[in-house]
Amino acid sequence: MASLTHDDYTIAWISALPLEMAAASVMLDKTHNPLPQPVTDPNAYVLGELSGHCIVMACLPTGVYGTISAATVMSHMISTFSSDPVWFDGGNWRGVPSTSNDIRLGDVVVSKPVGKYSGMIQYDYGKAVQGGQFEPTGTLNKPPQTLLTHMAYLEATQMTKRDDAVAKIVLEVLEQNPDVNGRLLPPKWPTDYLFHSSYPHADKESNCEKCDKAHTPYIHYGLIASGDQVMKDSETRDRLAQQYGILCFEMEAAGLVEGLPTLVIRGICDYCDSHKQKEWQGYAALTAAAYTKFPLSVIPVSRSGSRLRKKAKKARHWMVPLARNPRFVGRQDEISKLEELIAMQDGPRKVAITGLGGVGKTQLPCISHGTIEQAYLNMAQTLGLQDVKTTDIKEQIKIYLSSERAGKWLMVFDNADDVDMWLPAGDAAPILEELLPESEQGRILFTTRNRKLAVDLTSSNIVPIPHGDKEIALKIFEKSLVQNGLLEDYITTVSLLEQLTFLPLAITQASAYINKNCLRRYKDIQNPVITTWLISFKQIHRQDQLAADYLSFMACTNPRNIPHLHRLMHIVTRNWLRKNALFMLWQEYLPHALALAYEDEFIIQREQYVDLVAKIAGCLSSDGRYHEAEVLYSDLLKIKQVKDGPEHPNTLTSMANLASTFWKQGRWNEAEKLELEVLETRKAVLGAEHPDTLTSMANLAATYRNQGRWNEAEKLLVQVVEKSKTVLGTEHPSTLRSMGDLAGTYWDQGRWSEAEKLEMQVMEISKTVLGAEHPDTLRSVVNLASTYWNQGQWNEAEKLLMQVMDTSETVLGADHPSTLRIMANLGATYCKQGRWSEAGKLQIQVMKTRKAALGAEHPDTLITMNNLAATYRNQGRWNEAEKLLTQVLEIYKTVLGEEHPDTLRSMANLAETYRSQERWSEADKIFMQVMETRKTVLGAEHPDTLTIMASLAYTRNPKGSFRMPLL
Repeated sequence: MASLTHDDYTIAWISALPLEMAAASVMLDKTHNPLPQPVTDPNAYVLGELSGHCIVMACLPTGVYGTISAATVMSHMISTFSSDPVWFDGGNWRGVPSTSNDIRLGDVVVSKPVGKYSGMIQYDYGKAVQGGQFEPTGTLNKPPQTLLTHMAYLEATQMTKRDDAVAKIVLEVLEQNPDVNGRLLPPKWPTDYLFHSSYPHADKESNCEKCDKAHTPYIHYGLIASGDQVMKDSETRDRLAQQYGILCFEMEAAGLVEGLPTLVIRGICDYCDSHKQKEWQGYAALTAAAYTKFPLSVIPVSRSGSRLRKKAKKARHWMVPLARNPRFVGRQDEISKLEELIAMQDGPRKVAITGLGGVGKTQLPCISHGTIEQAYLNMAQTLGLQDVKTTDIKEQIKIYLSSERAGKWLMVFDNADDVDMWLPAGDAAPILEELLPESEQGRILFTTRNRKLAVDLTSSNIVPIPHGDKEIALKIFEKSLVQNGLLEDYITTVSLLEQLTFLPLAITQASAYINKNCLRRYKDIQNPVITTWLISFKQIHRQDQLAADYLSFMACTNPRNIPHLHRLMHIVTRNWLRKNALFMLWQEYLPHALALAYEDEFIIQREQYVDLVAKIAGCLSSDGRYHEAEVLYSDLLKIKQVKDGPEHPNTLTSMANLASTFWKQGRWNEAEKLELEVLETRKAVLGAEHPDTLTSMANLAATYRNQGRWNEAEKLLVQVVEKSKTVLGTEHPSTLRSMGDLAGTYWDQGRWSEAEKLEMQVMEISKTVLGAEHPDTLRSVVNLASTYWNQGQWNEAEKLLMQVMDTSETVLGADHPSTLRIMANLGATYCKQGRWSEAGKLQIQVMKTRKAALGAEHPDTLITMNNLAATYRNQGRWNEAEKLLTQVLEIYKTVLGEEHPDTLRSMANLAETYRSQERWSEADKIFMQVMETRKTVLGAEHPDTLTIMASLAYTRNPKGSFRMPLL
């Protein structure tokens, strides 16, 4: 880079405080070495570069503030840097809150001419007029005309999109400067923050610490008041603000604006009252400095244009990164139309090729390039722009290609799909459309999936590429296949191509698969068809949320009767929803549905909305909110009994759902009572072999299992399995689930070989009928691994669980509840092997994911926390185990109640931790409480009661002689 002189510095930036100077300095893209200055100039300068502009920065003397001090610093700077610079004054000061301008701490105020005022008012310099009013006198300079012109554009774009650009710049600067002084950071918790009314509070938080702050800071344009005194009186502030429409008060800018046209930028750090918000000063200075990047990125760089243009050389260049595809066929009509548009003497300067991803748009420019021989190749280097910033390079290329000496040229923008890159939307950087050259000798060609963008860029000069051409598809397939004999079966070939929707990219991929004769896809190979369509969907999701919502909805329905919904787009959208866990949107909408369900008008008419209420109750149950679900299910049952009658199938379904809620709360006796009633009624009404009757029998058996009544559970499940085989068939999913439940009963009784035999049978049938990746198949593999686990066959269990976890992550996703359950089982296996570190690592991962997805109070989350505490206990990390178990226990008591089996199990675990620490009396007390509660809730002979009795006996005398009887 050539050495710089004082004349190269065309932007002057003055700050009042060292803190503001620091904020300005971190915005620089480059810093320059200091230049010599006259002895008569006492200013200390920082030199650097921002957005291609050379900038000189100065700060007011410490402790000497106000308009006079600012004017003095400016006069010295003018004498040293005589390049007639554009002046900026950036820093933090005091905002004026009002109903018309919702100014908040951290926002930015930019001076802008309003009415007869230049953008600045010197509120302490004027005269008193009739009525006791004060009228400022004198005229202050407006900001430079070049800035006003571009500010109008910036303000307009701000109105059309979310205003988070300042926040992004601040975040980038802080990330690039990790050692920045802490005073420039935003307050850890901004207590003054005001969120938009459309943005809901983060659920379950006592404050807004976790709320999304992406909507701030905002940029306000208008009048700034300046004077030599700090504005601290809120009454005076409001009076002046109302009279003149003032947005901000400060102390230095009038001294600058009076001398030269200056753009004043202020970050808001308090509200001009006696409450000074010091913690906001650094961040406010940083937001003001961040805004300065916007005008600097759009105004021309004056220092380098002539120097660079002297180095420019006219040359012919060829740059096409893609070779012509030898398998490219057809599209002759489109090629001819494209060549005609480009070759016309007075033809359009911009042309677009539009079509779906993978139809062959990119190959058309490659074909036409061969006849033009003039393209854009590394133009920046040819023009000597290596040392200029990217934004300046684009501007200089535009200048060069717009000139006659550039000759004929063609510029191609492939995959121009992102609207935000091309059209005005409020971004800080110049939009690409503004950087496109204009020349009678040049043409610009776009390829894009986005027809709307194509119209905006080229008007009607569009060459659409249709999809679904059978003849072209056959030719591509023929050119792509190694074994052309496969094409002899015409019907099969066309059928395959129809499945691929005649899409060239899909045909190429399928041909490669056939040529390799590969029997399976490697999971690490990307699918280019899905990838290219996913790009289109992501563009839609970012640009038109309503359209994305409609597509998401259609992805959850059968696409057969939806016109123009491409089959591949249907698949891609479903995959995107699954990958992003958006099939579980009920968790997001549940609060709104609940609010509706408890409205008085809704309660009065609840019988008209029983299906909606049932869905709400089901979501509550899935979310672990069993008590709330119980209330709704109880209401539903009453409605159904009156509306449909006590024996109607819908009534019985409601009764079974209520019983399930009791079951999940550990209220086995209440669940049993309802389940028996449902079972007997279904037998009488539907018959003993009806699928609903068999389901009731299986539910009752599950209750017997939890009550420790294993013989009764086994007896019922044997009947269910036999009848299911007869009625539904051995391979029916319901039959397989019943067989798995029966194996679980054997498992409860320690009959491992019988359980293993049955689980092997279920697994093999599931693989054959449902496929190795079906969730039911994965569940059967996990059950078999659990049987190995209980027989001490740790290696066999681990092998199965590793296999099924990989499959579950691929099919369901790493965060899916089933995948997490498998990971938890694998962690338990590591525990049994004494591999505590590996177990803890998995358990922490499961716990964090469940907390994020389900919430800290969900039963699955609490189980994971219990397991992690057990791992800590086995590692001798008693304090961590105790802390975790105490936390879990309190949540269980609140959510499930003190008598729930899970609560009692958590208490027992805490007692085990105390016992491991030889805190005998504390352990004894908790064990005793658990035992008495289990006797009452489960019965004295329940296995869980007997287990806790043994634990209590050991606690009282681990050496073998009891101090007192337990019964």
